[in-house]
Amino acid sequence: MKKRIAVLGSTGSIGTQTLDVVAHDPDRYQIEALAAGSNISLLLKQIDRFAPRLVSVANRELAREVELAAGRKTKVLYGDEGLIEAAAATDADLVVTAVVGSQGLKPTLAAIDAGKAIGLANKETLVTAGHLVSERAKAKGVPLLPIDSEHSAIFQCLNGESRQEVSKIILTASGGSFRSRSRAELEGVTVEEALRHPNWSMGAKITIDSATMVNKGLEVIEAHWLFGMPYDQIEVLLHPESVIHSMVEFRDHSVMAQLGNPDMRVPIQYALTYPARRPTPTEPLRLAEIGKLHFKEMDFERYPCLAMAYECGRTGGTMPTIFNAANEVAVARFLRGEIAFLDIEEVISRTMERHTPVHTPDLDDIVEADRWAREAAGR
Repeated sequence: MKKRIAVLGSTGSIGTQTLDVVAHDPDRYQIEALAAGSNISLLLKQIDRFAPRLVSVANRELAREVELAAGRKTKVLYGDEGLIEAAAATDADLVVTAVVGSQGLKPTLAAIDAGKAIGLANKETLVTAGHLVSERAKAKGVPLLPIDSEHSAIFQCLNGESRQEVSKIILTASGGSFRSRSRAELEGVTVEEALRHPNWSMGAKITIDSATMVNKGLEVIEAHWLFGMPYDQIEVLLHPESVIHSMVEFRDHSVMAQLGNPDMRVPIQYALTYPARRPTPTEPLRLAEIGKLHFKEMDFERYPCLAMAYECGRTGGTMPTIFNAANEVAVARFLRGEIAFLDIEEVISRTMERHTPVHTPDLDDIVEADRWAREAAGR
């Protein structure tokens, strides 16, 4: 029987690679729903190839355009309600949440309430509401299958292991587009320079987050919720080759690592097929050709956004929501040319300083904190 899948963010980097994995093994999967933003030309190609029963787009005008092109066989919705229905109201067994930013929270919660397994590529969901998501997933018996390469690596290293035996989690970081530059050399860098990631092919927002190390900070907070690890037992290590995707150190000082080429289709497919493994449309890792792997301790003065992420995680409550929302606004402003690259961390820091955290927030508190942070960061 085919596994039925909904993909939220189908026209983005993770979404397109998810569909590439599906196309590689079409007898194994059925696409039930696709949700996209405004890239209608690509979405129409996906509809033609995968014949989903439901699609959702950003707004009503785009929905009308898709309806005219796709015909009556595909139900077309739009906006937040459409995104939630794509996540929760189909026969999908697994929902891949690959939308960018905090908009992934409500559809992920809806999918969990509907009993869908979650292929989690939207780290902001756990960053902004980790306590709500993890509690609800546990109550519903819904697995959270990580798709981020680092969390997939940790997930694989922990298979069959007792969590009580774990000494620490080690997340690896490439260092991003400017890893060879000092802070002084970051003055005046351009958007085009920031988008040239040396290892990974990713969307614009996550590529900028990699350069500021915000992305790694979000991953630290996500790892805290996914694996129940205290922040003092989550370490970040610079590893420029991105071959070791992450590691687990056990209390006997054994270290288990997961290695592979920097290709997101491997962790995506593992989430789709877990606990089984299948051939992938990727190249095998050839360590002899690589020759050497390099590692370096994290420099928190060089990457202050990572230090801020640890601070937010330890503070808890609504503070991680503030960190995430302020960053999303700051990155968007940088991409539009409104602020300089180093101003991203300044916007985040100032927004955090102005916030008084709610320590046990409900969903309404989180939504309000997100709204406030976006308004503050925009100023």
